Amino acid sequence: MHCVPLPMIGTDVAWRAAARRLIGARVKPADVLWDFDNQSPQLFESTVELPEPRRPMKVSKEFVALANTAVWHSDPQRFARLYALLWRLRKEPGLMQDRADPELAKLRQMEKNVRRCQHKMKAFVRFRDLRSDGPRRSFGAWFEPTHNTVEPTAQFFMRRFADMDWMIVTPDVTAQFKDGKIAFHEGREKPELPEDGAEALWGTYFCNIFNPARVKISAMTSEMPKKYWKNMPETQFIPGLIADAEKKVQEMREAAPTLPPERMAHIRKQLTAQAQPASWNMLEAEIAGFSEPGFSDRAVMGSGPRDANLMIVGEQPGDQEDLAGLPFVGPAGQVFRAAAGRVGLDADSAYLTNAVKHFKFQQRGKRRIHQNPSVREIDHCAWWLRTEVALVKPRLIVAMGASATRALTGSGTNLLKRRSTVETGVDDVPVFITVHPSHLLRLPDSERASAEAKFAADLQNIAEMSNSAVS
Repeated sequence: MHCVPLPMIGTDVAWRAAARRLIGARVKPADVLWDFDNQSPQLFESTVELPEPRRPMKVSKEFVALANTAVWHSDPQRFARLYALLWRLRKEPGLMQDRADPELAKLRQMEKNVRRCQHKMKAFVRFRDLRSDGPRRSFGAWFEPTHNTVEPTAQFFMRRFADMDWMIVTPDVTAQFKDGKIAFHEGREKPELPEDGAEALWGTYFCNIFNPARVKISAMTSEMPKKYWKNMPETQFIPGLIADAEKKVQEMREAAPTLPPERMAHIRKQLTAQAQPASWNMLEAEIAGFSEPGFSDRAVMGSGPRDANLMIVGEQPGDQEDLAGLPFVGPAGQVFRAAAGRVGLDADSAYLTNAVKHFKFQQRGKRRIHQNPSVREIDHCAWWLRTEVALVKPRLIVAMGASATRALTGSGTNLLKRRSTVETGVDDVPVFITVHPSHLLRLPDSERASAEAKFAADLQNIAEMSNSAVS
């Protein structure tokens, strides 16, 4: 057994050096014990340090980027996971492109969590003036990151505040920037930082830019988690601002100027005619920023030709779709694709997407159990779907299931009665309503054959309507 000690400071460099020697000596992942900051019990004697390999293993830039970020995660298994992936890359060179691989997906999620933590650190560190007598001003801050992000994020603060001395103290690592040079030391308890007169000015500014009409508490606490509030001077005003938000919105409505109905209708007509849909980049950025308890952080975007005549809308990604990052690849998607192939409906020529873009689930042990999105959640995500419709401009949309039908027509009730019918949906595009293929998977064997035949008949009608729309 090889026991590999890794320091709290310089972890990334130490891990890369150790992994390079271990992989060069063909040491299996099961034979390595990673000891981070002397936290692991010394049950095994460390072996003699392995030499540098004569022919170092070549890995893709994609793996290097993943390792350089995921190594800062707080998960104790991060080093073992990274080395296990490196070990597999010896015989699976295309593994980094396998979006359905669960181990790679786990490391991708860790990478995303670290980047999110870095973003929070950049946004929520609050410096206080230490009143230095030297030629350079000096500032200090206390921060409690979720992951080990002080070291990889220090470069941002060095560029941003290069003309001053500063230190950021955390429980694990302290970054100190003095006279243009950065140094890292052990963490410590929260220091006694002096009061800063600029905080009162910042609080006044924050209160004046607070828009009560745009208050969404769940979104606000998602982007500004309460764990950071105690170290941010402006957060003391938030409860009062939220409490008065409804009253201030009403005051804004009453004070707003009004226009004669005829003139207002004319203006709205002009705005509608001139409005341009959001770009794909804007849409993807908005969807990727969604974060709600009970939902996966991964956004599963639509796939297929972005000028398709046919758009097929499901309900939400499942477990397999979430891991792969693609719609309609799980069991229900395979049922749909098989049925479509039998009736001549080319699924690859359609734009495939979902009404809700994130997987909603309940964790039970190692399993993630699918949960249906609520009406509020469907309605919250519906404008993303409407934007997709505006960008793709399909001639026919297929709504599979109640969630998709609600998002496209405004109502998801009486689905079985409305099935196989066409209704007018978003932007006056016709919407063909049918069941979701997961419905077939839940039926007993005695009912499945007839249900599959009816589903295939729906797809046959869709194929014929789609072909006639093209011609």
